[in-house]
Amino acid sequence: MTVPFRRHVLYLPGFDPIPPRRYRELYRREAADQARISGHKLRMKKAQPDGGGFAWRVGAHVEGRDVETRFEVALWSDIVQASMSTGIVGTYRQLFRTMWIYIASGTITRLMRLRRGPVIAAFYPIAVLLAQLALAIGMAALVTWGISAAGGGLWGLPLGLAAGWGVLVLGRRLDHRLFAYYLMHDYAFTGAHHGAYPPALEDRITQFRDRLKAILAQDLDEVLVIGHSSGAYLAVSVLADLLREGPRHGPALSLLTLGHVVPMAGFLPRAHRLRDDLAFLSQADGIFWTDVTAPGDACCFALCDPVAVCGMAGPDQRWPLVISAAYTQTLSPERQKAIRNRWFRLHFQYLCAFDRPGDYDYFAITAGPQTLAQRFGARNHSPGRITRPVGKRR
Repeated sequence: MTVPFRRHVLYLPGFDPIPPRRYRELYRREAADQARISGHKLRMKKAQPDGGGFAWRVGAHVEGRDVETRFEVALWSDIVQASMSTGIVGTYRQLFRTMWIYIASGTITRLMRLRRGPVIAAFYPIAVLLAQLALAIGMAALVTWGISAAGGGLWGLPLGLAAGWGVLVLGRRLDHRLFAYYLMHDYAFTGAHHGAYPPALEDRITQFRDRLKAILAQDLDEVLVIGHSSGAYLAVSVLADLLREGPRHGPALSLLTLGHVVPMAGFLPRAHRLRDDLAFLSQADGIFWTDVTAPGDACCFALCDPVAVCGMAGPDQRWPLVISAAYTQTLSPERQKAIRNRWFRLHFQYLCAFDRPGDYDYFAITAGPQTLAQRFGARNHSPGRITRPVGKRR
């Protein structure tokens, strides 16, 4: 009887305040679609507690072999929630401060020289919030003038201010559709310490490193760390901290970064820790690192080598292997049409089913019988890979 391939996935989400069960349900739904398309046999199971975070198990028969995967979400949504509790006035304060940090440091100019898509996405919440502010000021002025002209006397100003504030409150309540406040909090969190990790996040990175050490002590074939969006650079720091402790033995250690936004943090003036981690991990032994992005995802720095563009590539750089999810080839025209202009959906496509999967199949990677090195070891970088060192600090 063949022994099943055993894997533990440690997934680091991006800046997301939503509880981790969202990722379990996303995996359940999309795995069923991919199984139907690719012929995988996948069955999700309840995970027994083992001292880790929110988790589930996947029993699979993929590519001719049985596989057992434990999928665990590394939680930092509480930190995200705390950073988003600033209210309307606090958010506008963050807006102007974040704009100043990115403009005065020259970071925004360098980002535009790299990829304009994510920079335009970064300007979206600024434009929406400033438009709401302008509308609020206009409404306040109009109501104040109207009441005064009608003989309302001193009532004009307070009622005008109330009307203006009402516009801002309405804009905040509509953010489940506009996402302007959410995105503004995301960029403000990244820029608040000029690229350095805030103390609470440093503590959480240490906890993730310790959890990863405990996982690596188990009898497994592969430990796969996945970082999505801003979780990609957190994963880099977690693994760099771990590997700096010296040589290790045990299961294969793999890193998969998806839809990364590394330059948004790495180009900032105080991102010394992140840049050092990128430089160290790019030359590290005992790991296989693959980075997957797609030009169709406007919220990421598609095909940008996160080490090289931050100016940290040395002559001995080995990682990451940079490949494209190639949405125009791996998604059917019908699905491309259905999700066109849906920025968040496109940014999460890496975690979803593909109609025409190429060598990137999220469910084969997480529930299949090959390590990341076995699956991609013979793969070359995608031809469009960008290595130009745009980051000021090299």
